[in-house]
Order: sequence, then C-alpha cells, then structure tokens
Amino acid sequence: MVKVLITGANGLVGQTLVRKFLLLSQFELLATSASECKIKGLDTDRFRQMDITSAEQIKTVFDEFNPEVVIHCAAMTQVDPCELNPDLCDLVNIVGVRLVGKASEQIGAKFIYVSTDFVFDGLKGPYSEDDQPNPVSTYGWSKLQGEYITRSLKVPWVIVRTILVYGVTLSMNRSNLVTWVRDSLSQQKPIRVVNDQFRMPTLVDDLADGIISIIDRNKVGIYHLSGPEMISIYDFALKIAKIFELDDSLITPILSESLSQPGKRPVSTGFVLDLAVDELDYSPRNIQEGLLMVQNLIGEFSVSPGIPPAC
Repeated sequence: MVKVLITGANGLVGQTLVRKFLLLSQFELLATSASECKIKGLDTDRFRQMDITSAEQIKTVFDEFNPEVVIHCAAMTQVDPCELNPDLCDLVNIVGVRLVGKASEQIGAKFIYVSTDFVFDGLKGPYSEDDQPNPVSTYGWSKLQGEYITRSLKVPWVIVRTILVYGVTLSMNRSNLVTWVRDSLSQQKPIRVVNDQFRMPTLVDDLADGIISIIDRNKVGIYHLSGPEMISIYDFALKIAKIFELDDSLITPILSESLSQPGKRPVSTGFVLDLAVDELDYSPRNIQEGLLMVQNLIGEFSVSPGIPPAC
C-alpha cells in the first residue's frame, strides 16, 4: 500500500480527499490538521494534530508515519486577511510549505502542493501550465513562493493549481461560494456579488479525483485542475440560486471596486486543461452537473452558514 499524508485535512479539499482515499484499498492514509479532527467518522488512528509551522510537530508525525506521498492542502486562503496580516500569511503559506517540503525531502516522499489561479494577474487567461505567474495580491504572492519552494525540492514534486473550489463535506468548517449563496438566499438575506471577475469554478470532487490520478499514474510537474466553464462570479451565483430554487432577485451585481477589498483579485483567470485531460484522463463536471451533485449531497451533510468566501 502507498502511505499518503494529507495536511489541512479539516478543509474542504482535505476532507474530500480523505473520503475518497478511505474507499481505495491501495492507500494507507494519515490525515493531519493544526486543529482537532473535524472529519466525521474518521478513526482516531488515521488523524494527527500537526501545525505546519512547527518543525518539531512535523518531525514527530513524519517519523511515526513515514509517508511515501504528502499532499499539502494546508494554507491561509482568505485573500483579505492575507493582505492585512502578511506576516501570518508568510508564516503559513511560505514557512509552512518549506518545513513540510523539507520533511518530505528528508524521507524521500513525493510532495504534492495545492496552489491557485491567484498566482496569475488575470489579464490574459485562460492560462496553461507554461504561462508566467504574476500575482497581484499578498495571498497570490505567498502561494507562488510555495511553488518555488516545491520546485526546489530534491524529490518528485507536483504543483496542482485550481480555481474557486466548491462543494460540501460531512463537516463544513467554512463556507464556499455555493454554500454561502444557498444559505444566504434560504434565509432571505440579500447578497452582493461581483460581475466583473471571471473564473472556472471547480467541483471539489473533480479536484480530488485529479490529485488521486496524479498519484496513480506517478506524474510529476505542474497540472491545472479546474472546472471546464468560464463564468462571471455573479452569473455563477445566479446558477446556484436556480439549482436550489431560490430567489435570485436577492442577488445584486456589483463592480469589484465598490467593495474596497484590501486584497486585489485577478479579473479573469481560467485554465487550459489539455495537459490534465491528456495525461490524467481528467474529466471535470460542468457547472450544471457540479451543482446538481452538490444538491444531491447537501441533504446528507451538515452544512452551516458561513462568512462570504474569498472569491
């Protein structure tokens, strides 16, 4: 069996990966997070608390489990808090990557780093894996530094960039765009959504399947994994309202500049998915299919309202 360690396992991507790996007999899994386990149904022997900014905690966990593959999902991902607290952002998104990456290097473990479309400036998307990053925010800059650290490791490495991830898990510890729109409109709360930013929203299950395919096929390098359709964030919110049969008149389109957000967002990102399709057999669901899947799952999971996500 291949021993896989996941950091940031309490998050949306981490929990989804855990759920999928537990169904695959060829993997032995250890989930880690800085906080106590929030993954319902996970055996205690498959979880360890681990702060990615603590070399001592990382060494303890790595010495015990000796992973062959490390999937680094842990990150500070909220754009505005990163802009307002760059030291904390650097600690988590740069120092944390360096410590986990070096621990992986010391035992010869493959290192898979989950990155973001925010490493690009959004001026000429959709982007291929070969396009030159040029982040416009502290968050994007910190994630790009994590990419540079990953590329410097003397072990097989993979950078997985993704975009506007959405979905549900058994235990939601933070809202994403779909759950925020659904919860707000269900409570008859008006919301404002930008109509001048364009993304290719990614169903979390598709992202997780792509990462598992990378491991199964023993791939290395950079891969872009997102949904297949470009859409404005406002139009995406309208589609969410329609799927859940909610009142879309509560959604007001606004320009990004009217929000006065501390962290700048790229205007239009999007990915060229040809490499993932060809090498990973990546076949992401379109927006309609993805939202219908979320609708089917949402009744089974405990989904609580959350703060607006950092789109």
